[in-house]
Amino acid sequence: MNILLAEDDTNLGELLSSFLKNKGYTVDLTRNGKLAFSQFNMKHYDFCIFDVMMPEMDGFTLAKEIREIDKKIPILFLTAKAMKEDKLEGFAIGADDYLTKPFSMEELLARITAIMRRSDITDANVEEKYKIGTIDYEPTYRILHLKEGEKKLTTKENQLLHLLIKNKNDILDRQATLRAIWGDDNYFNGRSMDVYIAKIRKLLKEDPRIEIMNVHGKGFKLVIKDEE
Repeated sequence: MNILLAEDDTNLGELLSSFLKNKGYTVDLTRNGKLAFSQFNMKHYDFCIFDVMMPEMDGFTLAKEIREIDKKIPILFLTAKAMKEDKLEGFAIGADDYLTKPFSMEELLARITAIMRRSDITDANVEEKYKIGTIDYEPTYRILHLKEGEKKLTTKENQLLHLLIKNKNDILDRQATLRAIWGDDNYFNGRSMDVYIAKIRKLLKEDPRIEIMNVHGKGFKLVIKDEE
């Protein structure tokens, strides 16, 4: 299981990372929310652990950005605060749990295990291959299996299609997607993304049930008509 850990306290971050690695997890440690968001968009993660108070981008803002492009990934907040209002804000954003410092490593492990059990996420069901209608898609290798043969996607095509599939039947927020893939939600990047959406539509047209809808003022939605 891949864990993204964002903690600006160097000593605590290294301690947590080493402990989780010793328990068999793969851990990427970042020092602030901005770096964590960039890292999140470069590879697949199964679980997030975020300190609330961080420079560049705090944990709450980071979680909001991630929830715009991934509604399901478990998020555990770490904080030195124990105020009820902070916990309520965390849960409102979409936190799965909240751990107040100081805490024991055993408690952290127990919280992770409990969240994973509730989320029913295991190494066995991490999706390395998706079915889009009749089309097979492997995001790890950036490959679409089309009738005419394999199509290797560009990095941005792959990132965009992967986000659409992870949010299938839900609206994928336009601005958050621009920040995630292009790093900035300005007008020119927006035009670039529209071009990539058109390219993806063209690639998927062999299955007429597949539709990438424009949701005015909000973003895009991937739907597969008549799919049960």
